[in-house]
Amino acid sequence: MELLTPDLGLIVWQLVVFGVLFLVLAKFAWKPIINSLHEREQSIEDAIELAAKTRQEMAELKSGNEKLLAETRAERDSILKEAKEASDRMIAEAKTEAQKAANHEIEKARVSFEQEKTAAIASLRREAATLSLDIAEKVLRNQLADRNAQEKLVSDLLSDAKLN
Repeated sequence: MELLTPDLGLIVWQLVVFGVLFLVLAKFAWKPIINSLHEREQSIEDAIELAAKTRQEMAELKSGNEKLLAETRAERDSILKEAKEASDRMIAEAKTEAQKAANHEIEKARVSFEQEKTAAIASLRREAATLSLDIAEKVLRNQLADRNAQEKLVSDLLSDAKLN
């Protein structure tokens, strides 16, 4: 049972050694240990603050990026709309120019047709007049072969000429 109940001297020496150890630790070890714990605690708090700031900045950057993306999309839509309008305008102008050119060509063709028609009619009239004269000449030669028929024709023509 001696192991379970120590002597009074042993207890005193253990208390003395513990006190000396406590004083040595208090004088030399506690301050650096406490300081390093405080430094560690401060660095953890700084890291947490930095993470919070970074998270805040990331949220701001994300919202800024979303705004920039929305602006870019709006600008893209505007550019596409302007390009569509310019394209439509160019197509309309091209159609108008083509219509004008077609109308001009149609008018030229109509004028050319009218000129050719007039020339054809004049040519037909000349041909008809020439044919009529030829026929009349042949008819008159046949009818005027007789002297009495010639005198009768001349007197009829004179009587008609007097009336006019």
